[in-house]
Amino acid sequence: MLKSPCCENMGLKKGPWTLEEDHILISHIQLYGHGNWRALPKLAGLLRCGKSCRVRWINYLRPDIKRGKFSKEEEDTILNLHQILGNRYLHQYKYIN
Repeated sequence: MLKSPCCENMGLKKGPWTLEEDHILISHIQLYGHGNWRALPKLAGLLRCGKSCRVRWINYLRPDIKRGKFSKEEEDTILNLHQILGNRYLHQYKYIN
């Protein structure tokens, strides 16, 4: 099985995202969902790779992302889990609800 070419070989855009690209990605996901990340850029009309779209959505554009400081309850939960599990397994509880 051959590895598909990277973004550089396909002439896709790299670097910072523009507000227009963000808007296109958000609009497309709101209308159709994300489904297949590899197919999404072409369907949405973006000159980005699927991985770039996925990372942009998950880390920056999702509406449920909470930014800012941890609440006292969240901080206590993190410290409690750290006491129980230590550093080794804390990454599994990235999205504590």
